[in-house]
Amino acid sequence: MKKIAVLITLAFFTGMGFSQEYLPTPQEIDAFYNTKTYVVLEDNPMLDYNIIVKEVMKKEWKLTPYDFISWAAFEDMRKDPKNSFLVLTKVNFEKDKTMATYKFVNLLLGGNYFGLSQMPALCSFPLSYYGVEESSYNYKLANLLRFVQNHVELIKAKPDIVSRNVFKYYNDNMADIKGKTLYVVQDELEPEVNSAARIKKVYPYRFRIVTREDIQDAIESRDPNIVYLHKVGPEGTRLNARCYKIIIGAADANLYYFDFHMINDKKPDGLLEKDFKKLSKG
Repeated sequence: MKKIAVLITLAFFTGMGFSQEYLPTPQEIDAFYNTKTYVVLEDNPMLDYNIIVKEVMKKEWKLTPYDFISWAAFEDMRKDPKNSFLVLTKVNFEKDKTMATYKFVNLLLGGNYFGLSQMPALCSFPLSYYGVEESSYNYKLANLLRFVQNHVELIKAKPDIVSRNVFKYYNDNMADIKGKTLYVVQDELEPEVNSAARIKKVYPYRFRIVTREDIQDAIESRDPNIVYLHKVGPEGTRLNARCYKIIIGAADANLYYFDFHMINDKKPDGLLEKDFKKLSKG
């Protein structure tokens, strides 16, 4: 990971209380389709991400031609408006007293911008806390890149949602979860709902407590009947700040639920009983 602390202006997080200094215009969204997308590889050649992202791009990327570059090449190429970039960044949030740092995947447009944080972001999506093992997200990478593309297609077709709470749009899909099987990993659940018996008390629909390998299999087979939890939390690292709780379709890579809470003694790092109740009501 390039050792820079970046505050990306997150086009994806409209209306969620995050820094909102920039939103992509319809012209910039259209311009993306005429670019070549460069995937910026991590400087550490031993990281699994560099291997997995090459496999995933070959299978999943449909919107533009693409290639792979280094961070050094990115610095040389990022000012060309004919280029777009898929890049992992360290993200800090303004006025966040916890000083927590997250790892996001970003789809950025090139152009004559002073720095990385000024580049238009068509989509920015949380992968993990910075410093958490990459194994916490690598097995979901194919599905997450499907989502990035889906999101760009969505804001192209419906540019009006860029200027309002895009998560309200996605959370409108919540009721559809009831017709699918929800996959959750046990260590990503708060203690009050960390067993099948406890979940059934508050969530009467289909679910399974599974392994990460089960989720990976569902993603690879594009099972239309499965949605799964993508949880972003500190996972034993020192900083306790946001816990993101995102439910994604294994086949369509659609978002069915997005929320986050600040971690404290009453709200640990995991999907909460409160979330299951909210999902039950739809």
